[in-house]
Amino acid sequence: MEPTTQSPPTAAQERSETGAKPLPATERDFRTRPSRTASPGFRIALVIAVIVLLVVGLFIYRYVTSYESTDDAQVDGHVNSISARISGHVVKLNVQDNQFVQGGTVLVEIDPTDYRVALERAKADFEDARALAIAAGVDVPITSVSTASQLSSAQAEADSTRAGIQAARQQSEAAKAQFQQAEANNVKAQNDVGRYRQLVDKQEISQQQYDQAVAAARAGDAAVEAARANADAALQQVSQAQSKLAQAEANWRNANTAPKQMTAMRAKAASAEAEVQRKKADLDQAQLNLQYTKIVAPVAGVVSDRTVEIGQNVVPGQELMKVIPLDDIWITANFKETQLRNIRVSQPVTVEVDANGRKYKGKVDSIAGASGARFSLLPPENATGNYVKVVQRIPVKIVLEPGENQDHQLRPGMSVVPEVWIR
Repeated sequence: MEPTTQSPPTAAQERSETGAKPLPATERDFRTRPSRTASPGFRIALVIAVIVLLVVGLFIYRYVTSYESTDDAQVDGHVNSISARISGHVVKLNVQDNQFVQGGTVLVEIDPTDYRVALERAKADFEDARALAIAAGVDVPITSVSTASQLSSAQAEADSTRAGIQAARQQSEAAKAQFQQAEANNVKAQNDVGRYRQLVDKQEISQQQYDQAVAAARAGDAAVEAARANADAALQQVSQAQSKLAQAEANWRNANTAPKQMTAMRAKAASAEAEVQRKKADLDQAQLNLQYTKIVAPVAGVVSDRTVEIGQNVVPGQELMKVIPLDDIWITANFKETQLRNIRVSQPVTVEVDANGRKYKGKVDSIAGASGARFSLLPPENATGNYVKVVQRIPVKIVLEPGENQDHQLRPGMSVVPEVWIR
């Protein structure tokens, strides 16, 4: 068995063995002591630590690059302006600022007295117009029958008068013929008287025959006069018949205006019906105005910025208050244009709210069609030549998942920090 070789004791060991006070280590001590970094365990631990740091760094990098975030974001929502539709005196105010109301709740009441009176007047005017329209409608068929009867009667009268003229002319011709015959007979009777006078002077005939001839001559004169009178009467009848014909034709022409009269009557009836419709519109407007005396909430929400008071006179279009519907809100996040490379519609979003520190879940709904600068009152003009490139911000609309704001803690205008998860 080989003897074990022992290293000579150091000065420190010698002092410790003798009980003397230890002295500081010398260069010799360091040269003989083994290094910790040279041990295999230390090297393995160092490698493991480096690997852990790389893995943690990789996870941190992947987490940081897995979302896009911005602090230029706020809660947004609808602001329903409540205004009067009629003028009047406010007699009742049913809500206060920051009060939650349901849709259809009566917010303000305007004095309805004047509008009730206007409604009653509109009802009376409507009933009056409807009665006139009914009467005008009844007159149309009556006038139609009457004018048709007048036309037929005038036509028949004209035809009858024409026939009467024809008969009177025939009678006149007959009377004229009788007159001519009477004249011929009278001429013969007068000639017979002359011949009989010569014969009676010669006593060739009796006085009786002569007297008979004289009587016949006188009768012939009378017959001529009678025939002349009959002929004149017949001519007068013809003139009278012609006058009647002129009157009948005038009546017939007047009756022929019946279509135009019917057109005018129908126009009057249509005008009366139109007046009914106008009065009905006035009545409907009066009813609406009476309804407008009660101003109701269009949606459920919180009353804000109330400016109306009892006793105030309001005019149409005057804003009285605002109603903020808290069930319909969203997030408007203004991302830098360089952040939009990976943002897409429907990507999940986590929204952290400054007011309560809570986080809400949502998703990207849409991206605005232009930058926020384009919607400003004075859009920037870069055509002057003094152009400095500035990273623009694009509004992105983010909607919350259903039920995220059931407690209505989110209010329009609150600052939020959205994180859009792009991977």
